[in-house]
Amino acid sequence: MEPRLVGPGPYRATRLWNEIIELFRAGMPLRKHRCRFKSYERCFKASEAVNCLHELLGSNQNFGPEVTRDQTVKLLKKFLKNHVIEDIKGRWGKEDFEDDGHLYRFPPSSPLKSYPKKTSCGKEVIKFPDWNEPKAGPSQEHIPVKSVAMNSEMWYKRHSIAIGEVPACKLVFCRELTQTNIEEIWKSMTLSQLQKVLGLDSLDEVLDIKLVKSKHIVQNVYNANKQGIVTLEDKSKELPHWILSAMKCLANWPSCSDLKQPTYSGFERDVFKTIVDYFGQMKEPLLTYHFFDIFVSVLGLLQKPSKAVEALQISCLLLPPENRKRLQLLVRMMAKISLNQDLPPLSESVRTRTLMVQVFSRCILCSKDEIDLDELLAAKLVSFLMDNYQEILSVPSALKSSIEDHVVHLQRVQVKYAGADSDAALPPPSFCHQISTGEFECQRAAGSQEPLAALLEEIVMNKEISVKDKKKKLKQFQKSYPEVYRVRFPTPETEAMLFPEKTKQKPPILMWALKKPLQPFHRTRSFRM
Repeated sequence: MEPRLVGPGPYRATRLWNEIIELFRAGMPLRKHRCRFKSYERCFKASEAVNCLHELLGSNQNFGPEVTRDQTVKLLKKFLKNHVIEDIKGRWGKEDFEDDGHLYRFPPSSPLKSYPKKTSCGKEVIKFPDWNEPKAGPSQEHIPVKSVAMNSEMWYKRHSIAIGEVPACKLVFCRELTQTNIEEIWKSMTLSQLQKVLGLDSLDEVLDIKLVKSKHIVQNVYNANKQGIVTLEDKSKELPHWILSAMKCLANWPSCSDLKQPTYSGFERDVFKTIVDYFGQMKEPLLTYHFFDIFVSVLGLLQKPSKAVEALQISCLLLPPENRKRLQLLVRMMAKISLNQDLPPLSESVRTRTLMVQVFSRCILCSKDEIDLDELLAAKLVSFLMDNYQEILSVPSALKSSIEDHVVHLQRVQVKYAGADSDAALPPPSFCHQISTGEFECQRAAGSQEPLAALLEEIVMNKEISVKDKKKKLKQFQKSYPEVYRVRFPTPETEAMLFPEKTKQKPPILMWALKKPLQPFHRTRSFRM
């Protein structure tokens, strides 16, 4: 069985769990082992299971080579607890698996998880101001409105809805947008872009949009300092000064300007432990329980880094401002510590980067309900965050510009034509219905012949071109569109009326010829007799 990439979508963690179980059962070598003078068929040692699963996870593009052996052992503990494996005596249900020589086997069938049935959150309808309602004040009925006549050339330039007479238009005085209106526009367009980047038909199964607060999005975009770090309106939600000092100390090691006390051997490890303890005692991860599914879905895009960065940029805008700020400061510290060659090792057995991922993953991402792949998924996300934190934790400029342009568009006084949409930027949903072949042919003919008929009429009425050129253009038109030409000129007489024949005048008699009277003809003899 070949591993496959599990993309974004609902229940991604469950889908990954089921796939890993199937791959492990298919790839784990089973053979005969002896234990206490007794032979056991089709079983394996615990250490062999760790080797096999660790290699499987490292080569799987859903997890990658950064999966550690310790994380593999933890996953096998969960396999034993969930009866994916059992010991040779049939015991299971506890997480007492160790990386040793104990013998285990597969039960007749490892239970795969069923997909949970989520109650539908429903699609939240964002209510925008009704631009068609007249604003309180001077009535629009007193504004003089004049019908505008357009020829075909203007139609091509102005993209009008018809050729010839255009329906009457009127000025639409838009209501002034309130702060609530603007925040709702930000929420609607942000979620729409996130859905587009993830490639999902709906966000309903990965995100409860009722829990997304539009005010948080706007604050995260506009309340930031020069470094892009969120500035909080409520100062009581700021990190304690002593934690900020400790984080700056390790991030800028060996320059510890904020700490005036002298350092000692192992000082940096004590500072690091203080930071770990503080973030470890939080009641909820920084990415919050509500947004667990959406961030797990983003992990399905890691094979396309630019898409994953954009999706994480947008997803992080949904966080409460205090969570976003703490995430910015923590991930920036983790990245700097991992790259700081001057900082002494913070662990004797684990590399600094791996240590950062291990100790902070759970305080960044985890599920409220225990999910068996929590640690692996969190480690994957945190590793990507550390490598791309400057882009991910900045405001997406393209999204910001598009929303700001849309808000400006809505605030303008607009000219609305009858039959045209007042807001082209957010078109209402449209639905198709089946029509007969005859109706289709009729619509197609009507839609294409009207502009052609208008073009033919313009050629006919154009007095600036010569008769020769006009005849040439009409011949070309008749050859290309005979049906349209036949409607305009059904008979040769109607075509002849366009070019009436001019009566030819006889040339005047020369006056000099009339002055001399005609002489009679005289016969003479011009030869000799």
